[in-house]
Amino acid sequence: MGVYYVGGKLQIMKKSFVLSANRSFVLSAVIFLVVSTMAACSAVTASATAIPDPALDAPLASSTSSKGHQTAVLAGGCFWGVEAVFEHVKGVSDVRSGYSGGSPTTAQYEKVGTGETSHAESVRITYDPSQISYGQLLKVFFSVTHDPTELNRQGPDTGTQYRSAIFYSNEEQKRIAQAYTDQLNRAKVFRRPIVTQVAALQSFHEAEAYHQDYLVRHPDEPYIVVNDLPKVENLRKQLPGLYRAK
Repeated sequence: MGVYYVGGKLQIMKKSFVLSANRSFVLSAVIFLVVSTMAACSAVTASATAIPDPALDAPLASSTSSKGHQTAVLAGGCFWGVEAVFEHVKGVSDVRSGYSGGSPTTAQYEKVGTGETSHAESVRITYDPSQISYGQLLKVFFSVTHDPTELNRQGPDTGTQYRSAIFYSNEEQKRIAQAYTDQLNRAKVFRRPIVTQVAALQSFHEAEAYHQDYLVRHPDEPYIVVNDLPKVENLRKQLPGLYRAK
């Protein structure tokens, strides 16, 4: 096992080691780091918070054809877990991991990982507005996908690329996002103020293919087990009316 950081994200991958007298030390160090990561991630997994419905929301469309499918772009730390949660939300037909907030020329994982591109790891959610509203998507976002009170980090992942952000594509989304953030802050739902950025969507750049459906393809990876599987489980337990199995 090897433990190292890429783009501020803790990576735990398999590597080959030559048997030596130092092997026991290496294994002990790995175990210590994994346990430390679990402790650090407790803020993420424990951040599932019961929150009220948005007071201001878009009404459900009378039918899919009346409004067509719509999209929402959200950032809440590593996109692997955020993508996985929304793939289990009723009314959502597609979720793609990608980058928002920066230039198209820097929308590559290695560059975004420097924290100097203005991009945030984001997800683009395609949903049916006759089945789920934009405000309900934000309820999932705030309650189970991440801790919206952490600035430029989520659990063990640090850097502006892991910031909490809502990228609105029209004035209705902007009003709902700002009103909901204000509502939750006034109600002191979280122990600290929400630091989620509400910003206009300039563009969304789909991430590399190996990032798509990462949890589905790597369910046993330690990072996924510690950080992301609990989020999907929190969705099932906390918001059963919005959860769908896959």
